[in-house]
Amino acid sequence: MWCWRALKWLPVLLIVSIVTWSYYAYVLQLCIFTIESTVQQCVYLVLYHILFIMFAWSYWRTIFANIKSIPDKYKLPEEELEKLLSADTEEAQRTVLENYAKDLPIVTRTMSGSVRYCNRCVLVKPDRAHHCSICARCVLKMDHHCPWVNNCVCFHNYKFFMLFLGYALLYCIFIMSTCLPYFIRFWKGDFGAAGSSGRYHIVFAFFVALMFAVSLGSLFGYHCYLVSHNRTTLEAFRAPMFRGGADKNGFSIGAYKNFKEVFGNSPNLWFLPVFTSLGDGCEYPVRREHQLQTFTTAPDGLGYESMGTTRSSFGDGIVYPVPQQDEDTESLLSSERWDRWGERARPFDERESSSYDEL
Repeated sequence: MWCWRALKWLPVLLIVSIVTWSYYAYVLQLCIFTIESTVQQCVYLVLYHILFIMFAWSYWRTIFANIKSIPDKYKLPEEELEKLLSADTEEAQRTVLENYAKDLPIVTRTMSGSVRYCNRCVLVKPDRAHHCSICARCVLKMDHHCPWVNNCVCFHNYKFFMLFLGYALLYCIFIMSTCLPYFIRFWKGDFGAAGSSGRYHIVFAFFVALMFAVSLGSLFGYHCYLVSHNRTTLEAFRAPMFRGGADKNGFSIGAYKNFKEVFGNSPNLWFLPVFTSLGDGCEYPVRREHQLQTFTTAPDGLGYESMGTTRSSFGDGIVYPVPQQDEDTESLLSSERWDRWGERARPFDERESSSYDEL
């Protein structure tokens, strides 16, 4: 077990090693040993260290964020669990879960219309929560499990993750742009009197920064799109299911309010890796057609009165047979499932589980 835990830190150690080397290549080899202008040295060093500190701070917060557990009110007490385990039909199991969840602020369901339940954690899943097999627990507003931070990207660190991507991209662009003139001089064979090893560090830093800038730019752009539409990576893969059907925009309340839901109401804290996300990770404002009478008041600035009513993104309330691997439920409710062609589906335990177990 300890060996597996150690192996999971290898991607993080790789990133730390690359960043440490980039610090040596840029600060020592470029700014100290290559650049002759004192003013240029100072400007480059100040700008570099600002980006370096913000990048390292955001990365640290993403890795070591306090990922809180699901509140106890979602966990089935002993008597309810006994009822669930003793129920011999899917309908009886569904009734037990519906009765227990009737006072919980949940609006999403499985593809078959059941309450979303995790029998590994023995709890009713809050909206947007999912079970991660790598972390071995259910996670609030799970986006994905990222090996590069050895952590789940979720409600508690999604802002930090976005800032990490943004500052990492700026860090790479800055190194790439300031190393470019020296790369051109190297290409022309006119690099000057820089040490033979030093100039190769600078050229290699340019290529590494370029490579990471391309990949980070694509990833950061994609997550900016997700933030503007209030979706997670899992929800982009499969639209959340409400009582009236699937709705890919079910949690979207406008681009600006979607942004504030992640980054908070204080503009002076938007670009600092401090937690300012709105809400508690369990309850979210939804579009008007998905509201329940028992749903609580939205966080400040995210009122229901402003939600959209476009009907182009949600279903007609009819649940059709769907692919078995998309079912968002566990083995307790698997006895009467159907696959795409209407044939009897295999029980959950006989199927190959995904890396996230339960989407």
